[in-house]
Amino acid sequence: MKEFSKKHTNALIHETSPYLLQHAHNPVNWYAWNEEVLEKARSENKLILISVGYSACHWCHVMEHESFEDENVAKLMNDHFICIKVDREERPDIDQVYMMAVQLMTGQGGWPLNCFALPDGRPIYGGTYFPKSSWINILLNLADAYKQETEKVLEYAKQLTEGVKLAELVKINPIEKEFTFETIQKSINNWIPRFDNTDGGPNKAPKFPLPNNYQFLLRYAHHTNNIELLQHIELTLKKMAFGGIYDQIGGGFARYSVDHIWKVPHFEKMLYDNSQLVTLYCEAYQKTKNPLYKQTVFETLEFIERELTSPKGGFYSALDADSEGVEGKYYVWTKEELQELLKENFNLFADYYNVNQRGFWEHNNYILLRHDEDETVAKRNNISIIELQKVIRDCKKQLLTLREKRTKPGLDDKIITSWNALMIKAYADAYIVFDETHFKDIALSNLNYILENCLLDGNRLLHLASQISPPTLLQQERRGNSINGFLEDYAFMIEALVSCYEISLEENYLHKANNLMKYVIDHFQDEKSGMFYFTSDTDKALISRKMELSDNVIPASNSSIAKSLFLLGHHFGIEEYIQMSRKMLNNVLDEIENYGAGYSNWAILLLYFSTPFHELAIVGKSVDEKRKNLNKHYYPNKIFAGSTSESSLPLLLNRYKKDETLIYVCKNKTCLAPVKEIEEAIKYLTPTLSKGEGDETK
Repeated sequence: MKEFSKKHTNALIHETSPYLLQHAHNPVNWYAWNEEVLEKARSENKLILISVGYSACHWCHVMEHESFEDENVAKLMNDHFICIKVDREERPDIDQVYMMAVQLMTGQGGWPLNCFALPDGRPIYGGTYFPKSSWINILLNLADAYKQETEKVLEYAKQLTEGVKLAELVKINPIEKEFTFETIQKSINNWIPRFDNTDGGPNKAPKFPLPNNYQFLLRYAHHTNNIELLQHIELTLKKMAFGGIYDQIGGGFARYSVDHIWKVPHFEKMLYDNSQLVTLYCEAYQKTKNPLYKQTVFETLEFIERELTSPKGGFYSALDADSEGVEGKYYVWTKEELQELLKENFNLFADYYNVNQRGFWEHNNYILLRHDEDETVAKRNNISIIELQKVIRDCKKQLLTLREKRTKPGLDDKIITSWNALMIKAYADAYIVFDETHFKDIALSNLNYILENCLLDGNRLLHLASQISPPTLLQQERRGNSINGFLEDYAFMIEALVSCYEISLEENYLHKANNLMKYVIDHFQDEKSGMFYFTSDTDKALISRKMELSDNVIPASNSSIAKSLFLLGHHFGIEEYIQMSRKMLNNVLDEIENYGAGYSNWAILLLYFSTPFHELAIVGKSVDEKRKNLNKHYYPNKIFAGSTSESSLPLLLNRYKKDETLIYVCKNKTCLAPVKEIEEAIKYLTPTLSKGEGDETK
C-alpha cells in the first residue's frame, strides 16, 4: 500500500465490493450510492460526481493513480462535489442510466465512467477517462457554472434527462407481423459485409468475442447448410483459440483484443465472457467435432475451477488486467525466461507459440499465441504429432507451475447471480456435449449454492452473495443481500434451471424456473409493450427506469426472457407464454433485419418461430443412455424432457410404459408415433429447410 494511502480512509471502507474497497484509502471523500448520501447532496446543494468502474478495469486504475490519489485534486473534488463511487457489476442499473447520459453527450461510452449530476441525480456532464489536467479543468468549470449559470445548467439537465428516458424506448409494433425466414436472411445479408474473412470476427478493432453472435450464426448455417458461413464461424473460433486473447498456458479468454488479429488482449478475464465462450465452443464441437473446440472448453473450465471458484461453490467475477501495477505482467514472458526454463524444449515451444516477431509485444515481452496447426509444426520439426503434443503439454504444465508463483492479478470475489447462472449453463452444456460427470456435478453444485444463498421468499432473487466473512455491522447493512435481483439475474437463472433440468431430470428445477418467470411477469413487465424493465417495481426509482433490449457482450435480459417464455411455454403447454414471447419479438423485428449483430439472441428466437421446432421426450428406464446418444448430434431447434417413471409434466404425461423406453418427437402440437431408437427419432430432427433455401447468403 502506498505511503499516502495510510493517511486517508473514506466511507468506502465499510463496503464489500472489491472495486469500492480499492478506493477506500483515496483522499477523495468517496461514498457508496445510498439514500443518505443523495440526501446529503440535496441538503448541501452540491453537484454529484457519479464515478463508475469495476475492479478489473485497467483505465480505472490509471485514473485513480493520476487523479483520485492526488491530494490537490481530491481537495477540489471534496470542496465542490459529493463524490459517489459505483461498482458497475454491483449496480448495473445505475451504470445503465448514467452510461446512456454520457453516450448522448459524447457519442461514446466506456469505463471509467464519470458523470456529473444535479443534487437530484439528473445528469449535466460526463465522459470516460480524463487525464489529470483535463479533470482539474472540468472540476473547476462545472463548479463555477453551477454557481454562476444555475438556470442554464438546470435547463440542460432537464433536456438531457428527457433524452435518457427516451433512449431505447420500446417502439411498440401494433401490427403483428408474420415471422418468416426471409427476415433472418436479410439480416445475414446485411451482416456479411462486416465479416473479417482473414482473421475472423468483425472487420474492425478492437475485437470482442461476442459469443452470442456466433451461436446464432452457427444455428443459421446449420439450418441452411451454408458452408461458407460455417467456414467463417470456424475461422473465427480457431483464430480466437489460437490468439493472444486466449491464455495459452492457463486456459480462459481475456475480455477483448485491442487489434484485429486477436493478438494483444485487454488482459482482464471476466466470468461472463468465459461462460458464454464455453457454451459456444461446446455447441460448435457438437456440430463439427473439431478437437480444438474440446481442448478449449476443457482448458477454460480448468481455469474456472483453479482461479474463479470459491471454496463454497460459487463463481467469482473477474481477474484484473494488472498485476504489480503493470497490465498483462502475469501472462507474458521474455525470451530469456523461456530459454532458461524450457532448455532443450525451448526451440520447439518457441516455434509452436511464436516466440518470434509474430508474438513480440513490448518491453522484450512475448504474448504466446498459435499460428500453425499441429501437423504443420510437427512436420517442420521432424517429429510426430503425438511427440509434439506431449512436449507442449509438459512445457505448459511447467510454465503454469512457475506462473502460479508470480504476483497474481487482483481477484474480484463478488458472486453475481446472473454471471453464475451463465457459468452453470456452460457446465451443463459441457456435460451434454462431452458426457463428463464432473461437469454435471459442478453445474448442480453451483446451482444449489445460488439457490441457497441468493433466493429469498420463494421466488425473489438477490443480485449477489457477499464474500466478506464475518462482515462488520455496517457491511451487514450494505452487503450484497440488500440489492434486489435485476432482470438479468432472473433471465439467466431461468435458463440455468432449464439446462440443469435437462442434465438431471430433476423436475423441481423446471418448476423453479416457471416460478421465477411468474415473479418476473408480476414485478418487471410493462403490460403496454409486453417488454420487461431491468429493475423490479419494488426497487427505489432512479431518474429513469430502463429496459435492456439490444444484445451485446451479454445477451439482453429481454431477449433471454423472451426465449425462456417460448421454451417454458412448450415445456408446460402454456400458450400465453408463447404469445408473450411472440409479442416481444414482434417489437424488435425491424432491428433484427437491420442490425443482426446487435440482436443475435432475438434472432435465435426468430429461428424458433420461423423454422420447425421440436419437442423431444424420452420416457423409460434407459432414458439416460438414449439422451447421451441424442447429444452426440447437433439439433438446436428443440427442447428435451425425460423421465424414468410416471410424470405430470405435459410432455411426459401418460407416456411411461413399464419395461420400455420410448422416444416421442412432437411438432406444432402433433406427435409422431413413439420410436425406440435415437436413430429413428433423428430422421425427424434433421436441418429443417429444403435444399436451396438461403442460397443467396452463400
